[in-house]
Amino acid sequence: MPANKAMKILVVDDQETMRVSIKSILRALEFKNIDYAENGEEAYQMLTKGEFDFLITDWMMPKMTGMELLKKIRSDAKLSKLPVLMLTAEGKQDNIMEAIKAKVSNYVVKPFDAKTLDNKINQIFR
Repeated sequence: MPANKAMKILVVDDQETMRVSIKSILRALEFKNIDYAENGEEAYQMLTKGEFDFLITDWMMPKMTGMELLKKIRSDAKLSKLPVLMLTAEGKQDNIMEAIKAKVSNYVVKPFDAKTLDNKINQIFR
C-alpha cells in the first residue's frame, strides 16, 4: 500500500536549496501537506506542538543534528513511533549502522532523485 499523500510531512535541512528541492520532489510525488524546519531544535519544537505523520531530516545540521533529533524523538513517548527518513551526504557504513541502531525508519544517501525518495517512503509505509 503506498504512502498516504495527505499525510503531514516535516522536512528538516539547514540548507534552503535542499528544503526547496525536497519539497519539489514531494509535490511531484503528489504529497501536499509539507512543512519545514532549519535545524533539529526547531524541528523538535514543531513536532511536540504539531501533528506530523512523517519526518524527513538531514543528518548534518547546526544546533541539533539529525541523529540527535532521531534519538530525542525515539525517547519521547508521544513521538517514538513517528516514521523518520534520514538524509545523509555520506554513505559511510558506520553512520548507517548508527542510524539503524537509533531506530531510523529508512535512510537516503544524497544526491537522490524522485524515484529513490518515493521508493524509500513507500518502504516505510508498507
